[in-house]
Amino acid sequence: MPGGRLSDQDRRHIASALAEGLKYAEIARRLGRPTSTISREVARNGGPEGYRADHAHQATGWRARRRRQDRPPELPVAAGADGRDPEAVRGFVEQFAAMMVQGGLPRMAARVLVSLYTTDAGALTAAELVERLRVSPASVSKAIGYLEGLQVVRRERGPRRGERYVIDEDVWERSWRTSARTNAMWADTSRQGAEILGATTPAGARLGHMGRFFAQLSDDMAGGPIEAALGDALTVLAALVYASAPLTVQQLADALGWPPDRVAGALQDAERHPDVTDPVALRRTAPGAYAIIARLDRLTATQREALGQPRWRPADADGG
Repeated sequence: MPGGRLSDQDRRHIASALAEGLKYAEIARRLGRPTSTISREVARNGGPEGYRADHAHQATGWRARRRRQDRPPELPVAAGADGRDPEAVRGFVEQFAAMMVQGGLPRMAARVLVSLYTTDAGALTAAELVERLRVSPASVSKAIGYLEGLQVVRRERGPRRGERYVIDEDVWERSWRTSARTNAMWADTSRQGAEILGATTPAGARLGHMGRFFAQLSDDMAGGPIEAALGDALTVLAALVYASAPLTVQQLADALGWPPDRVAGALQDAERHPDVTDPVALRRTAPGAYAIIARLDRLTATQREALGQPRWRPADADGG
């Protein structure tokens, strides 16, 4: 039928016309089709010299089946949805996933995250995600790895010695803190570049402006919910006070049950915000080890002498 899909008979006409040496435009005129339809049909099925009607028909059917299989199924409604409108829930789930994709999240990572977030338990195993999303285990594993890098998903021991993936209640607070630390790193690197290139040069001025922007952005992010932003730092300080001995990042991570990256970020926050840790401060004692010391600038030289400590030197204020 003109305007519809090519039939097996149409393809046989194309094969015969090509054998006669007819041009695409003439073949299209005879079949009542656009020339572009004929050219695409021939190009994707072997070209003018290799076009075979039966092979082309089979290949077209195979491609159509593959497209149907590759089309992402509707995300399932969370199980146990008592009293919920299934269609309304399904619509929200699809909208939620689409919003995440528009925000820059890869499609599979968005589908996994939405599945976890809209499940009452807030946790699913890899097998459950494979079954719900109807994708391969490799696709789920790749998406989980991406989400773990963003620190929005974590693994925990699941039933039958397996693992399951969990969304914590404070996931967005932790993501916010990670973003704030990333902006602070951009600010520090930009300031270093400005000093190296010279603040008065065009390149140095450009980096200086960049550093000020990211420093302000980091301060704004950390300065809003300050308790949430620096909660990890205060916990690490408490751990060092309780231990009464220098500890490395790995030792702190083992004791607190945290990933080392989280401990390292907390230590950086404590060093960047001495006003919050006042009247104590972090001090690097040996390579990779940290301890708690008193803020010596809180005491006068006379007060320190009266307390029996060695006379204070300016280098001590910097942890030297």
